[in-house]
Order: sequence, then C-alpha cells, then structure tokens
Amino acid sequence: MADPAAGTARPSGRTLGIDYGRKRVGIALSDGLGLAAHPFEVLEAGPDLTARLAELALENDVTRIVIGLPVSLDGSEGPSAGAARRFAERLTESLDTPVVLYDERFTSRIAEDALLEGGVSRAGRRSRVDKVAAAIMLQGYLDRQAREAHA
Repeated sequence: MADPAAGTARPSGRTLGIDYGRKRVGIALSDGLGLAAHPFEVLEAGPDLTARLAELALENDVTRIVIGLPVSLDGSEGPSAGAARRFAERLTESLDTPVVLYDERFTSRIAEDALLEGGVSRAGRRSRVDKVAAAIMLQGYLDRQAREAHA
C-alpha cells in the first residue's frame, strides 16, 4: 500500500475516492486532470464490492485509488480505521492500481451539513452523504497533491 505522502506528481487518468463503510461505500471520481473531485455513486458493501470497484476503475481510466482513513481528533485509529486499512489491503491485492489511505476527518459531517444547507430532505441526505463525503475527502487529497507538486 502506498504512503499518502509519496508520489506528489499528478498521475494521468482519474483518481477514485472511496468513503468506506460497513454498509455503504461512497464513491467519488476526479476529473482527468486531477483537479476536481465529483460525487459519483454509493455502493452497497458486500462480497461483490471489489469486483464492482475494478469495473469502475477500468471504465473510468482510474490510475489511483484513495480510501478515506477515519481517525479520531487526536490522530488515533479505532475499529473503523482498521476496517478501512483491511479493505485497502484487499484492494491492493486484487487490483493493479495504486491504493492510498488519506485522512477523512470531518468529511461526513461536512457533507451532511452541506446537504442540509442545500435543503436536501433527510431521505435524500441518507442516499447522498456517502458519495459527497467521498468527494470532499478526495478533493482534500487532490489539493494536497497540487500543493506538494508546487512546493
């Protein structure tokens, strides 16, 4: 698994962002230049998840996968972070695409607040929050890559 600080050059192709959850998995995609992240879809977690992600990666010219790593405010990792790490390891073993873990602190809260501000109903928020959180996390990663490339 790649170090999140490694590889500051922008990859060609798109980056797939994943907000991994035990029930639902939010998916975001970058544009081809790696400048902007966009909410894409929400998948159900389950035995077909890795195969579906492999299809998405192939269909969308994905050259890197970024998985949100849920850490607490003090930087410690709990059970959710362990699950995200195990998922990243499974993806690394299954796909021929670099997999990076990236801090996702506050992304779900920010996504929920943005959807609430936008007047999205409770049911609408529930169906969208995971992919919006994935896009927020992925945008943070893309912005960091841009800053490091220009440093």
